[in-house]
Amino acid sequence: MTAPATLRTAPGWFAAEDCRLEDFRAVVETTTDLAEYPCADEVRENVLVYGSRLRDSVATPAGRRDVQAELARALADGPGIVVFAGAFPDTGVVDQATAVFQAMIDEQKAAGVVGGDHFATPGANDRVWGALDKFAVRDPEAFAAYYGNDVIALVSEAWLGRGYQVTSQVNVVNPGGQAQVAHRDYHLGFMSEEQALAYPVHVHRLSPVMTLQGAVAHCDMPVETGPTMYLPHSQKYAPGYVAFHRPEFTAYFDEHFVQLPLRKGDAAFFNPALFHGAGTNRSAGVRRMANLLQVSSAFGRAMEAVDRTAMSRALHPVLLAQKAAGADERTLRNVVAASAEGYAFPTNLDRDQPLGGLAPETQAELVWRALQEDWSPEALDAELTAQAERHTSAP
Repeated sequence: MTAPATLRTAPGWFAAEDCRLEDFRAVVETTTDLAEYPCADEVRENVLVYGSRLRDSVATPAGRRDVQAELARALADGPGIVVFAGAFPDTGVVDQATAVFQAMIDEQKAAGVVGGDHFATPGANDRVWGALDKFAVRDPEAFAAYYGNDVIALVSEAWLGRGYQVTSQVNVVNPGGQAQVAHRDYHLGFMSEEQALAYPVHVHRLSPVMTLQGAVAHCDMPVETGPTMYLPHSQKYAPGYVAFHRPEFTAYFDEHFVQLPLRKGDAAFFNPALFHGAGTNRSAGVRRMANLLQVSSAFGRAMEAVDRTAMSRALHPVLLAQKAAGADERTLRNVVAASAEGYAFPTNLDRDQPLGGLAPETQAELVWRALQEDWSPEALDAELTAQAERHTSAP
């Protein structure tokens, strides 16, 4: 994914004016050539669809590696999305998982819980955040049958290598549920335009290869139910993590996206930099359920375990004193950056919802707010404790 020659950015950084619709169109207005992907069965709406050829090709270790190389190429340099027809040939396994997910949703509703959403109106659809461990603890046999699926492993290893980490969020778009705004996804996709511009170009190129997005269809999804909208090849547009915030790119997406009808047990996986969004459910009575999979690289980890909460508690009185003595803002921010957790994830999105933005408040943002507002050490301690509790999983 290289930046177009027309970019006018300062070396190493994108700027908002680098996002030119004509450059974007030159990237996305291309045709996916089936001949370049010998293991795919067909191209549908510019998207690669894998089925019987794939199953035949992975029969040997060498064949499996060849398939994975093709999938990685499709995700990086091709349309950016692949669909696996019949990824779950035994749809009874899907039905078992659906029953577990529906029980979770029913319990949430009975408790009055309204699930938030990064890119849609909170409460319009039904969400189960952190569904992976909830599923495993509630019904380990159904979990094992579901996640024993080899398509998930095949494509996850193709994109991320070994040691990948799976997370899951169940999303049900109810009849009348409106489409999401077109977006890219985790990591830079969960940031505002201003935040994304603070990261250098090489991080914009790195972010997509740290995560794989996927969705398993838990019911038949004809187009009227609003299956996910995609813009094939859009992952190749270098400043896309800035561009998706801009109205002219949203308008182009709305005019040119594609939707693929899916059957129960089908699965779609895509590069998180692909412009996409859940569609509007125009059906009369279909509750469109998908298990959204976000698979992360094993490499997104620090080397050492660090108690950043304890560090923040210890440093707060010192920083208050330095601020009172006239320390400059950059110096104080540097200390906070070196000590507090600067990223909002991983978290428990049942408790720590992205209200007012795409991501919850980070520990570093909390610590800086406390410093700006001259909180007492006791007040900061209480807020740090509450934030840590919100981050804890409770399946």
